[in-house]
Amino acid sequence: MSDVVPSAFVTDWLEKRAQLTPERVAIEDVTGETVLTYRDWNRRVNRTAHFLQRLGVQKGDRVSVYASNCIEYLEVLFACGKMGAILHNLNWRLTVHELRGIIDDAGPRVLIYSSEWREQVNELRPHAQSVTHFIAMDARAHPDDLALNDREAMSENPPERPDLKPDDPWAIFYTGGTTGLPKGAVLTHANMTWNCINTVVSWGLTQDDAAPLQLPLFHIGGPNIFMLPLVHVGGRTVLCKGFDVEQTFDLIDSGRINLYVGVPTMYIMMQQHPRWAQADFSRMKLVISGGAPCPTPVMQAFWDRGVDFKLGYGLTEATGNNFWLPEADVRRKPGSVGFPLFHIDMKIVRPDGTECAPDEAGELLIRGPHVFAGYWQKPEETRQALRNGWLYTGDLARRDAEGYFTIIGRSKEMFISGGENVYPAEIESVLHGHPAVAEAAVVGVPDAKWGEVGEAFVVLQEGETADEASLREYLSERLAKYKIPQRIRFVSELPKTAIGKIDKKQLRQMAMNDGQDEM
Repeated sequence: MSDVVPSAFVTDWLEKRAQLTPERVAIEDVTGETVLTYRDWNRRVNRTAHFLQRLGVQKGDRVSVYASNCIEYLEVLFACGKMGAILHNLNWRLTVHELRGIIDDAGPRVLIYSSEWREQVNELRPHAQSVTHFIAMDARAHPDDLALNDREAMSENPPERPDLKPDDPWAIFYTGGTTGLPKGAVLTHANMTWNCINTVVSWGLTQDDAAPLQLPLFHIGGPNIFMLPLVHVGGRTVLCKGFDVEQTFDLIDSGRINLYVGVPTMYIMMQQHPRWAQADFSRMKLVISGGAPCPTPVMQAFWDRGVDFKLGYGLTEATGNNFWLPEADVRRKPGSVGFPLFHIDMKIVRPDGTECAPDEAGELLIRGPHVFAGYWQKPEETRQALRNGWLYTGDLARRDAEGYFTIIGRSKEMFISGGENVYPAEIESVLHGHPAVAEAAVVGVPDAKWGEVGEAFVVLQEGETADEASLREYLSERLAKYKIPQRIRFVSELPKTAIGKIDKKQLRQMAMNDGQDEM
């Protein structure tokens, strides 16, 4: 045997796709104005990589992107992959003050932006000391800024590639923190690749599949749930600026897509829309919900339409996709996410680290080659998250006697009332079953007698009426007394995060502020 062990390497994804399936459509704008084959897309990305290299961007340099979903954003992502730079995603939902801290943390060499954020870029400019070039995707924020379109003069041949290893970083995704600055989760080339392998193998994706990209690209669900796995297998992505319910029904009814992922709020909006009853789901291969617990009535509405609606589970630190529920079990195991994907291991533990018994709730731990490398420049936080080869997710889960996993919710969302554990997702699911309720969210708040009690925020269906007494009676017929929220508040809308998840942090602050006002 040879003493030389072959070294692992990083594939140039689009170059390989341009060789294997050059004429297949890779990506198209939702309007249909731009349709790119893998060959065409690869050439555009090569130009982008040459352009960035001409500006001095090298392996390991951070490239910040402050933009809504667009083809240029994806091209920067893949250009970074080709040249070993690190994509640094900026969340456009954050304030300039918050973004200043994130830019200081990452120290990007260039900042690429789209025109809708010109004003914010100019506010950031004096504080972005590490940035040597600001680059406009379209209209410039400042006369001295460069134009990304200047790449058109660059070569379409592959750029010079450094020696890239699987453990080299490809992107930094910032996770929302409950206190302080969000943490930058470093995802390597290996992380992104293994997420694709797990997804393609376990979910059965093929080159004939197509999915819309509606989730923001600064969120892990944007690139990783379907887009990158579809590139891996040679499928097609329909790029959308964001979620639009009319546009979504158009895509489904026209047959342009057969895969779909959304957060529960998106599905609730679809089911409340007039087009819901006539929508043609017959060509949909997979409809999956993630990002937050999905109420049972929302799932049931899809099942009633013959759709094998599934629940997924992911987090930034585990690169996106983690579970699969076989079709035969969708209705037999409602609420379950199923089994870990092909190259992923899981366990559920008690606070002392011992494994939980079947149906016992505990913290979900994950291990596998898709688990992130750590938090950017935060060694202590990394040590807390990665212990003895396992990722401590902070999420509560249980596994039944047959091995099926169910996600209960964030451990920080669970509260203890009178010594009993209360899981908001369970209460929210019951509330969504009431015919007058459009949306509901529950948070725990301090209480002098019980330690903590629940407070529910409810949005009513248009034209429907309900009061606190009627909802309390409805809950009392379906839940133990200690689970029933002490207060039910009716609001016109619930605050949402950038991907449409209910913002529990903001609701908890609202509840706390009201409690102080009443003292």
